[in-house]
Amino acid sequence: MKKTKKSLVLLIACLFMLSSILVACGKKTDNPVSTTPEKKVKVGIVLSTGGKGDKSFNDSAIAGLEKAKKELGIEYKDIQPKDVADDEKSLEFLAKEGYDLVIAVGFMMGDALAKVAPKYPNTKFAIIDSSYDKPADNIKCLVFKEHEGSYLAGMLAASMSKTDVVGYVGGMDMPLIHRFEGGFTAGVKAVKPNATVLAAYAGTDGGAFNNPAKGKEIALDMISKKADIIYHASGGTGQGVFEAAESKGILAIGVDSNQNWVKPGTIIASMLKKVDIAVFNTVKDVKDNKFKGGKDGMGIFGLKENGVGLTDLTNLTVEESAKDVTADNQKKIKDLKATIPADVKTKIEEAKTKISNGEIKVPDWMIDGKPKQ
Repeated sequence: MKKTKKSLVLLIACLFMLSSILVACGKKTDNPVSTTPEKKVKVGIVLSTGGKGDKSFNDSAIAGLEKAKKELGIEYKDIQPKDVADDEKSLEFLAKEGYDLVIAVGFMMGDALAKVAPKYPNTKFAIIDSSYDKPADNIKCLVFKEHEGSYLAGMLAASMSKTDVVGYVGGMDMPLIHRFEGGFTAGVKAVKPNATVLAAYAGTDGGAFNNPAKGKEIALDMISKKADIIYHASGGTGQGVFEAAESKGILAIGVDSNQNWVKPGTIIASMLKKVDIAVFNTVKDVKDNKFKGGKDGMGIFGLKENGVGLTDLTNLTVEESAKDVTADNQKKIKDLKATIPADVKTKIEEAKTKISNGEIKVPDWMIDGKPKQ
């Protein structure tokens, strides 16, 4: 009898355990839980001369990555080579480390990337401001129509000038930077055909984009020749242009990023080259498995594509309203915008539309060459 009771107890215990296991299995089947986290997209970026903090070209690229980090959950690493000779090593390091996308910032990395990319066919690359006749399938070229945005800057400069003398300060004396000058000059002449455009360059190598002292020297010389508004396309060198403009009480126009807040009350507008948008969109394509390189994958950003343009000529923008821009400086920025006549703003908007639809053809000195003086 005792033996029968023990067997019965054991049988009941076994049945209970079995039912518990079946219930647990049923729950697992009904509510599957993935224990494998989604793989983060890793992006590496090699910055151009001037590096982070240039308040211009490089900072715009970083802004695009920060947006991707916040909205797409990517992670990124930036490298700032000491000189151009280190570009190739930096690009190759990121490719070896297994980054999904490696971005080269600036045309000076064109040759370096052309050597590195073929060695790593499974790595995706993007380069800003450079293109190839036959780009590899794993390279996406991101180029901009800087002359179109610069045309609008030229119209603004001519409209606001009281002396009919304006200035243009370029960084490196080469075709890409001539493109800015050509568009700017055309915009000035469209408003005032007899206006004088003074133009000068900071140098003939990469250091020309990070030489504020030279920028200030050039700008002061232009001011001595009656220039009362100066536009620059010179990276960090432009900080010197702004200092000269502020010290002499004239106006300046920034470039690449919104630089209006750098010298509130002095910088009346900035020609935006939306590197941040190009970078963000490229990262998103990688995450969504839509990346396309090669000749057919080239990204071209002009006014029509909202890739270039001017900062808002009326209202404060997000950058100008940031918490580190004081209320006093915000007022200076807004007050300066208020000095731009309504008809000037209207004409600039009309020109933007006409350029976008092809009614106005802005000369491209990078393609057509800079006219001989």
